[in-house]
Amino acid sequence: MTGKFALILFVALTSSVFAQEAEITLEKIWKSGEFSARSVSGIRSMNDGIHYTSMARDESGGQYIIKHAYDTGAEVDTLLRPSDIETDSLENFSFAAYSFNDEENRLLLATAYEPIYRRSSRANYFAFDMGSGTLAPITDFSLGKQSLAAFSPVGNQVAFVRDNDIYIADLDAGSEIRVTDDGEKNKIINGAVDWVYEEEFSFHRGFYWSPEGTKIAYYRFDESEVREFSMAIYGGLYPQPYDFKYPKAGEKNSEVRILVYDLASQKSRDVRIDPDPEQYIPRIKWTKSDNELCVMRMNRRQSHLEFLLADTRAKSADIPVTRIYDERSDTYLEVNDNLIFLDDGKHFIWNSERDGWNHIYAYALSGKEVGRLTMGKWEVIDFYGVDQENETVYFSAAMESPLEQAVYSVHYGKIFKTGKSSSLKPVQLTRNSGVNTATFSSNYTYFINFESHADVPPRVSLCFNSGEEIRLLEDNQALKSRLEEYKMSPKTFGSFTTEAGHSLNYWMIKPYDFDPDKSYPLMFMIYGGPGKNTVSKKWDYSNYMWHQMLAQQGYVVVSVDPRGTMRRGRDFKHSTYLNLGKLETEDFISAAKHFGAETFVDANRIGMMGWSYGGYMTSLCMTKGAEYFKLGVAVAPVTNWRYYDTIYAERFLRTPQENPEGFDENSPINHVDKLKGHYLLVHGAADDNVHYQNSMEMVTTLVNADKQFELMIYPNKNHFIYGGNTRHHLYTKMTDFIKTNL
Repeated sequence: MTGKFALILFVALTSSVFAQEAEITLEKIWKSGEFSARSVSGIRSMNDGIHYTSMARDESGGQYIIKHAYDTGAEVDTLLRPSDIETDSLENFSFAAYSFNDEENRLLLATAYEPIYRRSSRANYFAFDMGSGTLAPITDFSLGKQSLAAFSPVGNQVAFVRDNDIYIADLDAGSEIRVTDDGEKNKIINGAVDWVYEEEFSFHRGFYWSPEGTKIAYYRFDESEVREFSMAIYGGLYPQPYDFKYPKAGEKNSEVRILVYDLASQKSRDVRIDPDPEQYIPRIKWTKSDNELCVMRMNRRQSHLEFLLADTRAKSADIPVTRIYDERSDTYLEVNDNLIFLDDGKHFIWNSERDGWNHIYAYALSGKEVGRLTMGKWEVIDFYGVDQENETVYFSAAMESPLEQAVYSVHYGKIFKTGKSSSLKPVQLTRNSGVNTATFSSNYTYFINFESHADVPPRVSLCFNSGEEIRLLEDNQALKSRLEEYKMSPKTFGSFTTEAGHSLNYWMIKPYDFDPDKSYPLMFMIYGGPGKNTVSKKWDYSNYMWHQMLAQQGYVVVSVDPRGTMRRGRDFKHSTYLNLGKLETEDFISAAKHFGAETFVDANRIGMMGWSYGGYMTSLCMTKGAEYFKLGVAVAPVTNWRYYDTIYAERFLRTPQENPEGFDENSPINHVDKLKGHYLLVHGAADDNVHYQNSMEMVTTLVNADKQFELMIYPNKNHFIYGGNTRHHLYTKMTDFIKTNL
């Protein structure tokens, strides 16, 4: 062997060894973007179902909206380009979002975007006419920013909300109509929803054009009697208070009315539903007609759901309703956006857990059940919609395992002829393991499949509705190649049986250089809340890399789904009803005992980290489970359900007046005397969701009990504690705390 060849071989071998031993760092996770996975986003299907649009920028920052063909991805047109919007008065024009009118010849462009809460925002909206190339503001921006701007289905009108009132701008006439005039901050909201509806019913829009554009149905919230919550915002010489209405468990809710505005008469009429604070209106939706509006109504306990059909043709002072659907539960019911009225004007489709598993049903408008479109001891997860021309519904389900998810279709035509649900057979469209989710084109000819696996970065592909793959959109090959340079351990899955006899699923990551004869500390990474799983075969993005980093540094990392989580049927999910925290804590203690009995786990060095509900569970395990957990990191935890909002807390516990024991027996602030281990409490001081109050009350009880702990507060940060260097700082703090104390 020549000296030159030997040197080359030595360099190659040592480079390979070093490449396999690269270490994961927090800087690479949270600063450099070393492990950022690419995806496909911003795609909007066009009306024809064979084209889509996306937003792009050039090197100078100019924005484009480009039209593509689904089947090839080719750019077939540019619908908006910088030259279209470059004017002397609009230099450096930039928009954060866009939407089309129904004819797809006009655009709404949101500029000067400003987020409010989790889903809500305000902006200045411009309308762009693609035919004439004209760009104009929809209203006078000096009057304030707008929210929820939406084109009418016909004509050139835009409705929007400003300062809690609804307006309609006629862009051709250059005129504006004020639909409501009593909007007032922290008092009356028209056309949007209050904080608790936005957070817990997962929507913000509070007005909807009728199909023919002759009417607008809208919400009116009277939150005058709802108590205010105040947060201090820091940064000036004096902190500024931010006040908003937040109904805590057992307190008064907003009174909600539903009204319909008629553009011809320019008058609003109430839908005949009493504005009762002891009920909720979680959705409203027009059928296929301007004459029928469906209003969902729930009682405050959220155990009784009705669909009320309002007849807007009635000449009465208010609009009468007829009940077309009624469902009750001994525990609670949940709502979603899956109500579909069919074009035949006779049927609707809805999904329910009424038989113990989440499935899709067909009903006549009379309220009579026509049949079940899906059935079995498995859960429908996402309902993608109905291709009415081909009588097919599309959905995803955890049919094979609660750890995985595939995309399916089912042809429902027979059910309207025979009424026999057993004749319907779902067809699996995705042909891989892991977790699959889909985005369908408007006519359901194509779907984009987002394929995720536990240890492999996401893969995105375009498929026919048969499931046949057309082309690859993103495989994250660059990230896969980078990960080969790092010391990575596989995420393994399994289950164990608790002392109470329940089988629970888990995943585990062992140290990279795992030695079965050694004993390692163990960290639980958990959530544990109702209807949310952490144990599934999907890519966990930055948290996955943090877990791998801890495994590199000698920790066993585990996650467990306790009772109360989803994908295992209603009984499993609802088992924690009226007593949140009790069964979950028992399950996590059983998990600590189970894994602590493993020869490779040091039972004296078991810790837990969780965020939000996970922070609540961590706090309970560190107190009620103090014998088993030696370290806990609780981020933004609920420490007493009395401090949380009406809709969420009462869904699972009812009110404190009805169920005081359910609120108090498993609130961490009532168990601080049991704390023995190392406890880190983290909160954002501007958390509008789980209020900073939770941690402050926890601090008070810890101090009174003479218990030592660590506290980290992030000023002006909300529930997600992010922005700038915040995430890197937070994960550095948590990592150092774990390494120092476990």
